Amino acid sequence: MNQAFANASATGKIAKVLIIGYVWPEPRSSAAGSRMMEFIQLFVAQQWQVTFASAAALSEHRADLPSLGVAEISIAVNCDSFNDVVAALQPDLVLFDRFFTEEQFGWRVEQACPQALRVLDTVDLHSLRNTRQRLLKQAQQAFANETQKQSVGRVLAAPEQLYAAMADDDMAQREIAAIYRCDISLLISDTERNFLQQQFAVPATLLHHCALMSSASVQSGTDLPFEQRRHFISIGNFRHAPNWDAVLWLKHALWPAIRRQLPQAELHVYGSYPPPKAMALHNPAQGFHMLGWAEDAHTVMVHGRVCLAPLRFGAGIKGKLADAMLCGTPSVTTAIGAEGMRGNLPWAGAVADESETFAAAAVALYQDQALWQQARQHGSDILRLRFSKEEMAKDLLACLQDARSNQAAYRQRNFTGAMLRHHLHKSTQYMSQWIAAKNKAAGQ
Repeated sequence: MNQAFANASATGKIAKVLIIGYVWPEPRSSAAGSRMMEFIQLFVAQQWQVTFASAAALSEHRADLPSLGVAEISIAVNCDSFNDVVAALQPDLVLFDRFFTEEQFGWRVEQACPQALRVLDTVDLHSLRNTRQRLLKQAQQAFANETQKQSVGRVLAAPEQLYAAMADDDMAQREIAAIYRCDISLLISDTERNFLQQQFAVPATLLHHCALMSSASVQSGTDLPFEQRRHFISIGNFRHAPNWDAVLWLKHALWPAIRRQLPQAELHVYGSYPPPKAMALHNPAQGFHMLGWAEDAHTVMVHGRVCLAPLRFGAGIKGKLADAMLCGTPSVTTAIGAEGMRGNLPWAGAVADESETFAAAAVALYQDQALWQQARQHGSDILRLRFSKEEMAKDLLACLQDARSNQAAYRQRNFTGAMLRHHLHKSTQYMSQWIAAKNKAAGQ
């Protein structure tokens, strides 16, 4: 087997993969965790030897990677032991989970294993999400009380305005520099791919649109008729800032407007890692139920009548909305929520950016069976036409293999990346080595 791996490396094929995770994958906690598992399962299906490494603490809800034949390694930042790990593995491909990970470990990978293909999974464009959050906070500053602040609709900004707000931003500069330093960067949203090309002039050869998602059908509940489905549902990891903000908008503005028209309606809010301030919003008298962790998101989704995802800022593709379509549950979201998902197709429910129109759309979907059935069909069309797992997996594997086989040409075309690696990696390397020496001296 080792000889086979050696032969694969020599011929430009991929046989060994190292994934450096920002966190350990938790597919039941977040869309990012599900996405990571899709990559792992795809790589394992190619009979590639996969190793997953992370400096994060082991989590209670992490996936059982060893059961898939994936080796787990705990690593440390600012520690030369990582170089030994990479040198021993000699991977053909290294996948960085988010740009923070590339910043920490990219120079070490290049130092210990320069021939490895370096791939960045952005997960979502963090700098875009961060900028939209900043613009929302600026808009809210005009209001004195919390109810008024939480009645502000989603961030409205054209690509040119977003670029102007991002151009001098530290996070945007760091994230796009990481994209240049890698051979290929995976974008979950074609909107974000186009944004990087058109506004930041990132070469198309460095970017690959890959919106992998599970093609497995939900075995029970998707065919529950309209009359057997009850309640509104909202779901999302509370550690993700857009999800917590969405709950605040629901609590202060959207849900009161919905309840005025549907006095007996209930909203069931689920999500992993809810803080005490979130659970304190629980108010059954108002039909506002904070239910916390859901053991299986699909189980609760298939019984809901309408999914609410009022995202005022964010980026990437929203796993909760993909799950809703998979479960045959119509949704109401904002333009940011639907971004990168539908293309030119009708949405699987309604898209509304202001409190009044959002509430009206939610009430209409909840009451009108014909409208509800039409929304379900639209969701099915989006999944079929925009999210074919088989096609996206095929395209991704072809992209990775082409980049691996023609690695020298890829890197020669990317002079900006070579320049950024030289300057940033040197400064990061020296700072990291100084910290490592300091820690070693302190331990003696």
